[in-house]
Amino acid sequence: MISADSLTVSRGERVLFRDLSFHIASGEAVALTGANGAGKTTLLRTLAGFVRPDAGTVQFSGGNSKTDSGAETGTEETTATGCGAWIHWLGHMDGLKTGRRAREELEFQARWAGADADGIAAAVDVLALEPLLDLEVRKLSAGQRRRLAFARLVAAPRPLWLLDEPFAPLDARWRAALGLLMQTHLDKGGAILAAVHDPLPVAARALDIGAGR
Repeated sequence: MISADSLTVSRGERVLFRDLSFHIASGEAVALTGANGAGKTTLLRTLAGFVRPDAGTVQFSGGNSKTDSGAETGTEETTATGCGAWIHWLGHMDGLKTGRRAREELEFQARWAGADADGIAAAVDVLALEPLLDLEVRKLSAGQRRRLAFARLVAAPRPLWLLDEPFAPLDARWRAALGLLMQTHLDKGGAILAAVHDPLPVAARALDIGAGR
């Protein structure tokens, strides 16, 4: 699915991680761990193509990822900066426009990600967003905004999810519910790399970013 080879990334004169190598396969979840400031968010942003590494390479293969219909997609290898159609990035900030109504923001985010009307309807149903759609985003709780941000991942499936503290504002009920969404994604051949402080609600191996220094 995605492979990193000898990645080195700095912030100013400080090296966040050096010679970091790993592979994440289809159907696999990986919990990215490390102390605050270790570079977890920077690594995710590097894999998403937002940060250029000082050294090393990232390659992505979309092979064996299944759509909702169960059909397999083709295999394509590319660098991180060219794989936007294969990756969903969800940062610790939701990236939502607070002045819009939830319906408008959902449609904007989902359409931008390539969703159709059926995908948007499925996301509304799975994430129980219907009662929120006519409210302004600014009036939603942090947990409700997180569910709204997750909607594009459901509405427009992509093989690899890069998640930064995805469950921080959620209560136990919605952590469990989104855990089921993650498991469904993995069962369809997707992969997940999530920066976390607490255990993921799915079976996952740990990748300690401190080990790459």
